[in-house]
Amino acid sequence: MPVEPLICSDTATRVSSVLNRDVKQFGKKHMFDASEETCWNSDQGTCQWVILDFPRCVKISQLHIQFQGGFSSRLCTLEGCREGEELERISTLYPEDSNAMQMFQVEETVLDKLKITFENSTDFFGRIVVYHLGVLGERL
Repeated sequence: MPVEPLICSDTATRVSSVLNRDVKQFGKKHMFDASEETCWNSDQGTCQWVILDFPRCVKISQLHIQFQGGFSSRLCTLEGCREGEELERISTLYPEDSNAMQMFQVEETVLDKLKITFENSTDFFGRIVVYHLGVLGERL
């Protein structure tokens, strides 16, 4: 089966924080709007995260992410689960501190919920800036 983007308008999204609580300028929706002018900008803190609740079961196989250089994560942990289950670790990724789109193959996993934790930020204050986040795989 060919892979396809899994995040859609029915995917519920939560984030750990938004810079100055300014969701209009820095909110989570900007990770998915395909604009190079907008981004999600977290507030400061040691660990930032994004949770995606898919409207139906999916099998993930790739993660695409574009940070702002200087505000990226050196370590990303992916956890997932089916509805009603506890999150389990799927993969550990080591992105570069770069403005470029980065693509990662991840262990194919069937899930309803995906949590991406951004640890070890390159920013002194722990802020993360994401211009694009994509999860690819199959809808089941």
